[in-house]
Amino acid sequence: MNPEWIWGLIGGLLIGLGAAVYLLGNGRIMGASGILGGLVDGSGKSEAKERLAFIAGVIVMPLLLKPLIAPQAATHLTSDLAVVIIAGLLVGIGTRIANGCTSGHGVCGISRFSLRGMVATVFYILAGGITLVLFRHVWGLI
Repeated sequence: MNPEWIWGLIGGLLIGLGAAVYLLGNGRIMGASGILGGLVDGSGKSEAKERLAFIAGVIVMPLLLKPLIAPQAATHLTSDLAVVIIAGLLVGIGTRIANGCTSGHGVCGISRFSLRGMVATVFYILAGGITLVLFRHVWGLI
């Protein structure tokens, strides 16, 4: 039996735990794109330290925990850095268009039974699936 699915489950649980701690800690819904977007566009200047701490935690904690918890876990990312950068930019643009992101809509929205969050989640999953089919199977890029 291939137990790799367990890492996805653990990751999801950790994201949910982080969202709960963020909500309990400051009374706001965790949306990673909104937190980062507020730093980029300057709308979150008053909470810049909190936002930077969140972003630093998202980047640093996996780097610290991976060797301890899951040294054998691997991703299936492409080795083409340009594809990763373009994908990141497209996700960022999409989250701004949708006024939210996977953590804001998917994790926090669905857990609050938000119709808007549920609809957004369905559409970003569909868009991701279509993008994967196009890039991998139609155009052969990844």
